[in-house]
Amino acid sequence: MSVQTFDPAQAGGVDVTPAAIEHFRTQIRKAQDARAVRLSVKKSGCTGYMYVVDLVPAARPDDLHVQLGDDVELLVARDSLAIVNGTQIDYVTEGVNRQLRFLNPNAKDQCGCGESFNVN
Repeated sequence: MSVQTFDPAQAGGVDVTPAAIEHFRTQIRKAQDARAVRLSVKKSGCTGYMYVVDLVPAARPDDLHVQLGDDVELLVARDSLAIVNGTQIDYVTEGVNRQLRFLNPNAKDQCGCGESFNVN
């Protein structure tokens, strides 16, 4: 599988597969004012953290950003870097369902429904 890889010093060592890049491209084109995709995490769920993927018009001052293609930019929230470092983002189809999948080597446990994870 081919992936777009980022320098950890620039974007938290996040890998994005071509399928995920194309999904982001499609979502940005559909959105009214989106210019980029922003990845962060927040405390949530029964396990601890949840990924947050937002379509945004611009980066926040502390975001790290990398061009995935001519028209797709990934922003990574600086305060989420330690948690997402080494994560691969893929876009998968399972039956009739399509979803982003996060393969995070820092995740030690995940809730049963897959919505939240823990890094301890």
